[in-house]
Amino acid sequence: MIQNVEHNAVDLRTRLKDLRAGQPSIETNRGGLLIRGRLFTWLATNRSRLREQGRPEPKTIAAFWPVQGEPDLRPLMAQWVEEEGLNVCLPVVGQPDSPLVFREWTPDTPMEKGRYDIEIPVSQEAPPPDIVLVPTLGYTRQGDRVGYGKGYYDRTLAALKQQGHAFTSVGIAWAVGDLSGTAYQPAPHDQRLDTILTDKGWAVPAPEL
Repeated sequence: MIQNVEHNAVDLRTRLKDLRAGQPSIETNRGGLLIRGRLFTWLATNRSRLREQGRPEPKTIAAFWPVQGEPDLRPLMAQWVEEEGLNVCLPVVGQPDSPLVFREWTPDTPMEKGRYDIEIPVSQEAPPPDIVLVPTLGYTRQGDRVGYGKGYYDRTLAALKQQGHAFTSVGIAWAVGDLSGTAYQPAPHDQRLDTILTDKGWAVPAPEL
């Protein structure tokens, strides 16, 4: 956990990345498995309840391709598509000051290098997602998120809300990014997440869908 936070976003992100990089690989492998398991159980439980109640289920999930030591969700993404019949999409960075665009993904979708050398699908644009999984570098127990400083997810979540689209945002983080007990304060434009899941469990309680 970060113990002392200065009001310097660059220093904070550097320290969070160092903590993430310093985790033993056996811990990150185990932690990734735990994250995927909890995420699968949460969604499956909610879908079953909604189905029993005759209410619409979430169908489209915006995931992310792991970079720089982020939790690897790809096995779960494939399971959702191949076994659960869900639609999975991945973010694509367009213009610097624009929201993300989401493109459809399956395990067979061709991939190419996009902006920042992140793998993106060569496919058509997906419908607005019902669940947005957000890569999270640092977080608070109130749902505040520290990302990479470009603002893409903040703009994207704000745009979805402005469109009146109902969705649930789920931060995916390592527990070492916990900023509880520090002086961290979110910026006015930062979008608070609905819940945050780490390798140690739900840092912000998982909501009902």
